[in-house]
Amino acid sequence: MNISILGSGTSQGIPVIGCECKTCTSTDPRDRRFRTSCLIEINNKRIVIDIGPDFRQQMLDYGGKEIHAIIITHEHNDHVAGLDDVRPFNFKYFKDIPVYGLPRINKYLRNRFDYIFKEQQYPGAPMISLHDIEKHPFTIENIKITPIQIMHGPLPILGYRINDFAYLTDVKTIPIEEFKKLEQLEVLVLSALRYKEHHSHLTLLEAIDLAKKINAKKTYFTHFSHLLGPHEKIEQQLDHNIFAAYDGMSISL
Repeated sequence: MNISILGSGTSQGIPVIGCECKTCTSTDPRDRRFRTSCLIEINNKRIVIDIGPDFRQQMLDYGGKEIHAIIITHEHNDHVAGLDDVRPFNFKYFKDIPVYGLPRINKYLRNRFDYIFKEQQYPGAPMISLHDIEKHPFTIENIKITPIQIMHGPLPILGYRINDFAYLTDVKTIPIEEFKKLEQLEVLVLSALRYKEHHSHLTLLEAIDLAKKINAKKTYFTHFSHLLGPHEKIEQQLDHNIFAAYDGMSISL
């Protein structure tokens, strides 16, 4: 299995428009962060988690290889706004792209992108098949996906486990009963927004504490705000088995 970090920034991305802070003016390429997303390659299949507004450029940077499915963590703009940009995959491979999400999320997508799902489809519109999922494991191309319910403030959303890898973004808390799904991980990707307390995201210190509790062999933090500082500064504050993810990072299991 290989995990490609397509984006590791928060909803505004980094640099933030008009900002002149040390992070946004950094010349370190690791401080240029698209909205959070990752791509998993397993058994010659490719699954994208979240499809934000930077999806087009992320796929260009990745090389435009075929994707076989998209799974959604939740319906916020930075996680779904790129849905229209699946069209080149439709045109090249002559098939729908399956998208998996909670029923609530799929209802939102049908409303927001209503032109995609009309009975009389607009010519050239994306070809997408929506699939409702719940908290129970499901399969994509014979790959087992285990949803993990997490709380994004008061909003219940999903993280995902595939084999010994788990991806949890926009986390604030995890219900106690979900921790058993996170045992014996090789790699965990976990969000860490900033230093100051936030109502719906983990701070850096909270993320470190949670990473220690989950105890994966390696943990990579993602979904950074520019307020967290440059990549080099973040890394200096992390334990030996915790790392700061960056766009373009490749993680192999």
